[in-house]
Amino acid sequence: MKRWQLQEAKSRFSEVVDKALTEGPQWVTRHGKDAVVVVSAAEYQPTGKPKKSFREFLLDGPKIDFDIDFAADRKKSRSRNFSF
Repeated sequence: MKRWQLQEAKSRFSEVVDKALTEGPQWVTRHGKDAVVVVSAAEYQPTGKPKKSFREFLLDGPKIDFDIDFAADRKKSRSRNFSF
């Protein structure tokens, strides 16, 4: 995996593409920070349509036991100690 500065990648784009095809993803930086990655079409897999609907996703999640008692022990007093 090679990192290319943007100017170098622009001037040697054919080489960047060739290396992406033969060696794997090629990272391009802008102002010293990662900006984009050039990958081959074979490696790129667009996500496209989700495999499950949102409803199916939620229904496949962890099951909740509704018999659990969620009551919390609380003080019955409504007042608080406060001083100015």
